[in-house]
Amino acid sequence: MSADDSKAGEGEALDGAAPGGAPAAAGQAADSTDPPHTPTPDAAPGLGTGSGPDTAPAADPAPVAGLAALSLPFRLVGALALAAVLVLTGLHLSFLFLHVAPANTVSKRQAKAVDAWIYPEFEQNWKLFAPNPIQQNTAVQARAAGLHADGTSFLTGWYDLSARDGAALHGELLPSHSRQNVLRRAWDLYASSHADDGRPLGARGDLSAAYLTRLATQRLERAGAGGAGAELTRIRVRARVTPVPPPPWSGEKPGTGTRAEYRTLDWSEAHR
Repeated sequence: MSADDSKAGEGEALDGAAPGGAPAAAGQAADSTDPPHTPTPDAAPGLGTGSGPDTAPAADPAPVAGLAALSLPFRLVGALALAAVLVLTGLHLSFLFLHVAPANTVSKRQAKAVDAWIYPEFEQNWKLFAPNPIQQNTAVQARAAGLHADGTSFLTGWYDLSARDGAALHGELLPSHSRQNVLRRAWDLYASSHADDGRPLGARGDLSAAYLTRLATQRLERAGAGGAGAELTRIRVRARVTPVPPPPWSGEKPGTGTRAEYRTLDWSEAHR
C-alpha cells in the first residue's frame, strides 16, 4: 500500500467518527448538522428526584391569620372578654327596657336594682316633648377647700362650671353632648330628689348628691383649683337660677322678674 492510500484511509476513518472520537451511529450521516446533545443537569440538593428541570418546588403553607394565629391562652382570654361584653350589654339593655316600659311585675320587684343601675348616668326622660319648656337659665358653680402642696390650707372662690362648659363648646363643629348636659342633668336630678332644706327624698337623694359632688370635684381639679399639687378635701356647690322673660308676642306675664336667685348646698367631702 502506498503512502497516499494510507492517508486517504485515515481521512475516511476520521470523517465517519462522531465528535469526541466515538464511532458514528448506524444510519447517521457523517456530515449531520444536528447540535450536540446537552446532558440534563442533576436535580438540586434537597428537592428530591424530580422528573426534569421543570419540576417546581413545594409551595409554602399559607400564613395563619386572625384568632387562629393566637395561642390557646390568648384565645381563651379573648373569648372570656367577648362573653363579658355581651353579658354586660344584655344586662344594660334589660335594665333600660324595664326602666322605660310600663310598670309590670318584674319592674316593680326589681325597682331598686333598676334605679341603682340607671340613675344618674342613663336616665331617660321626655322633656324634648314637654309642652312647657324650661324658662330659666341655671348655672352650676362650685368652690373648694383643701391643702396646698406645702401643707397650707386654702379656700377658693366660686368657679362657674356651666360657663366653662359653654366656653369649651364655642367653635366646635361637633360639640360634645355630655359636656352640654351632664352637669345640668346632675343638678336637675339633685333638685328633684331633695327638699328645699336639703333633705334627701329616698335613695335617689343620696345617689344624686354623691354624683353632683364627684362631678364638681373633677371639674375643679381640671381647672387647677388650689394650684399644682393641691389636694381638694371639701366641695360646696350652688346654683344660680335666672328667669328668662317671655317674648313680647307670647302674651305671658313674667313670673318673678329677671333677678338671679341662688341655692347653695352645704359643704361635703370631695369625691373622685
